[in-house]
Amino acid sequence: MSVMTRKWDATMAGVLNLPSGRVVRGRGLRRPMPESTMPDFGLYLLGKPPADVRWDTRWLRWPDFRLPADEADARDALREAWTRAGYERVEIACDGGRGRTGTALGCLAVLDGVPAREAVTFVRKHYHPRAIETPWQRRFVVRFGEE
Repeated sequence: MSVMTRKWDATMAGVLNLPSGRVVRGRGLRRPMPESTMPDFGLYLLGKPPADVRWDTRWLRWPDFRLPADEADARDALREAWTRAGYERVEIACDGGRGRTGTALGCLAVLDGVPAREAVTFVRKHYHPRAIETPWQRRFVVRFGEE
């Protein structure tokens, strides 16, 4: 039995192409949903549970401008998103789509083989120039690669 691979269009806005070929969409929930294909899985990084949607989701409690409330849960959720991005359309989103989303994308880049000290630069170059907004978010990405 083969697994059908479903990916984002790598040229879409907000899509991060990882070195392995995995493709993940980052998004700000305050903006309208892009008129394109819907995700198969969404990881939502918010201080409160996200609105209901038609696809599979996981909520990670992550207050704005901060770090995840539970680091072990964050590691597990990010590993799940990275794994699923190998065969599904995965969306990572917070309210604005830059700080928390960028931090999560940086962690996915580390999981994908980008050296932890280069992951922030990678995300800023390939996703958004102002991604990963705070010094503690930058440290979180670097520390993510140390464990």
